[in-house]
Amino acid sequence: MSTTPDDSSNFPPDVPAHHGPSTGPVPTDPPHSDTTPAGAEHPDVARRKGIKHTRVGATWTGLVIGIVVLVLLLVFILQNLDSVTLEMFAWEFTLPLGVTLLFAAIAGAVIMALAGGVRIIQIRRAANRQRRLNSNF
Repeated sequence: MSTTPDDSSNFPPDVPAHHGPSTGPVPTDPPHSDTTPAGAEHPDVARRKGIKHTRVGATWTGLVIGIVVLVLLLVFILQNLDSVTLEMFAWEFTLPLGVTLLFAAIAGAVIMALAGGVRIIQIRRAANRQRRLNSNF
């Protein structure tokens, strides 16, 4: 193996021998339209916009938060395994405390989702009614 700088065996196979370090200037990338001159800021940076928010990013963030919440719920349930007796009307249940509280939280979330769904339907009906009234004129 030779150690001279112009020997083609010193370069990786995808680099031609004539583009070595001692053979002249290295080609540069062509200028792009989204680049800014030296010393000037990109318009998004100047307006302090930074990285744009995307749906994929929001989905990823939601999944990570959901996983963290599930892990915390699992830890909570595993630390509260004492059995409690629930009496509801004529029924009597014996469940672990953590599971009981989880069921109560799920029931609360379902009630809130139903109330929110009813409100969304009301708003849509009002918007459709207003749209029909405006289109008649």
